[in-house]
Amino acid sequence: MLKYSLIPLLPFTGFLIAGLFGRYLKEKAAYVAIAGVVGAFLLSVNAFFRVLHGTIINENIYTWMTIGSLSVNVGFQIDQLTAVMLLVVTTLSALIHIYSVGYMHGDKGYARFFAYLELFTFFMLVLVMANNFLLMFVGWEGVGLCSYLLIGFWYEKKSAADAGVKAFVVNRVGDFGFVLGMLLIFVTFGTLDFTGVFAALAAGAGHQTYIVLGAQISVITLIALLLFVGAMGKSAQLPLYVWLPDAMEGPTPVSALIHAATMVTAGVFMVARCAPIFSLSPTAMTVVAVTGGVTAVFAATIGLVQNDIKRVIAYSTISQLGYMFLGLGVGAFSAGIFHLTTHAFFKGLLFLAAGSVIHALGGEQDMRKMGALRHKIKVTWMVFLAGSLALSGIFPFAGFFSKDEILWSAYSSSDMGRALWVLGVLGALMTAFYSFRLIYMTFYGSSRMDHEVEHHVHESPRVMTIPLMILAFFAVTIGWIGIPGAIFSHANRFGDFLAPLFPPVEHAAEGGGQALERWLMVFSVLVAGAGIRLAYVMYVKNRALPDRVAKRFQGAYNLLLNKYRVDELYNYLFVDGLVHKFAKVLYTIGDVKIVDGAVNGIARLIGKTSEGGRKMQTGYVQQYAFTMGLGLVVLAGLYYILK
Repeated sequence: MLKYSLIPLLPFTGFLIAGLFGRYLKEKAAYVAIAGVVGAFLLSVNAFFRVLHGTIINENIYTWMTIGSLSVNVGFQIDQLTAVMLLVVTTLSALIHIYSVGYMHGDKGYARFFAYLELFTFFMLVLVMANNFLLMFVGWEGVGLCSYLLIGFWYEKKSAADAGVKAFVVNRVGDFGFVLGMLLIFVTFGTLDFTGVFAALAAGAGHQTYIVLGAQISVITLIALLLFVGAMGKSAQLPLYVWLPDAMEGPTPVSALIHAATMVTAGVFMVARCAPIFSLSPTAMTVVAVTGGVTAVFAATIGLVQNDIKRVIAYSTISQLGYMFLGLGVGAFSAGIFHLTTHAFFKGLLFLAAGSVIHALGGEQDMRKMGALRHKIKVTWMVFLAGSLALSGIFPFAGFFSKDEILWSAYSSSDMGRALWVLGVLGALMTAFYSFRLIYMTFYGSSRMDHEVEHHVHESPRVMTIPLMILAFFAVTIGWIGIPGAIFSHANRFGDFLAPLFPPVEHAAEGGGQALERWLMVFSVLVAGAGIRLAYVMYVKNRALPDRVAKRFQGAYNLLLNKYRVDELYNYLFVDGLVHKFAKVLYTIGDVKIVDGAVNGIARLIGKTSEGGRKMQTGYVQQYAFTMGLGLVVLAGLYYILK
């Protein structure tokens, strides 16, 4: 196990070196960071093959703390789920580190940036390798801290600093639910170790109920719902999604790292890790599925009209995370993790390709000021196209396999499954539309760039394009590891690999079987194709049509463009409203009257006492002699009385 402990420790070592000696290493700090994450990747590959051959690792390294009956160890668990996550996290992180060498070149915070990337990777690896809830929570909070540092990396810019604070605060709301769930787990099962908790569940523990808001609820359901609150914050689900679009203020490699394979997937990973808990609560599973389905459609509607190239992809991330939770909520845990895996590669590709566009245009992110770029930055255009086809779920790209497995699992899960399937199909239609709206506005049509910008358009350096090409390769091929049985019998190697960890999916569709699944696949591809065709008609064939539609449905268009004004509502209710007033009351009563009152009162008491004592210091020797004599007389009298 000691060898695999190096998986998180190597990036942490890179963080220490880049952070402490960055001013001396300067741009060489990047190579230290890359060495750390590549080392972690190689060890992760070794761990994956050990798990593939049947070796499950679960060892405690040392006892962290013992308080009464609570004993917490620092220990790591590498099973099938961990092995998949390790490969995803270290592969994406290594490619993003390499890409950042070119993207961040010349930035005054170059070494600091790579130190933050390494620290982020370290905490994410701790999160996925932990063998108990408390150590997982350390990684969970660590990636939250690092997201604050990375999103607000350009802290001189107010919008970036505000976005970092917003991400940090919103995540604390979700984390409060996680903490309560963790405490309830310990109270119920007497341990925070995954193996202990899951063994107790299998033995029938945890059947007590509580009264919450007048309703009776089982402890398992309450634990699952509290944990899911944490997942909603970290994985940007309604209503705690608002931090993620603003996180685009950070450098583009940060967007790829946070929104592709690491932080935002932490919630999905946590729910999958806790599958033995969630699967025992139909109520919690329904909440997870409905939240995911509604979030997938909600975020997709906003993405339809956004003009910032990174924000379109950000809302796509929220929508795709909704798909993952939809899969988890209908019991298709393997399908949810499969979509996490494929999404990591094609979404990482899209963010980094967007960064290549921004780099080529000298920092421009508004798609209305782009156009006709496909001949100027051909590599970026081709990889962007591959990523968009994968995101849209077009066969045979990666997103097709994982998206359709979730849709089939939803359709065949229960009576509500059909409604969830409809939400998924609507999300697929809009996803294809806004993905190719981005493609057509950015790479096709006539140029809308300023002359000076257009004159300097250039392809990104090879240190940036090579990671893009590697990710494009995975965007095409990674889905084939999970080919559903409806296409090739017994071909879903990915699902078979994860099967020992999760309860089997129960398909309740009426008749049809694999034939019905194949027809639903064809239908979803046709729906995605319709979305692509609609984007072509509106943004290539008839470029005046979008403006006419916007004017015709101006109210709906403005509502979507302004993101349903959810941020304004939250500001009114919490930032400038209820929370602000509550904080003012706490300040007035707690700070001013109690704390400051006590401090100032003690100071005034000491001052008055000192003032009285000062008057006794007259400077006359005869007065001092009289006082001393009086004191001797008093002492002699006391001695005589007490004798």
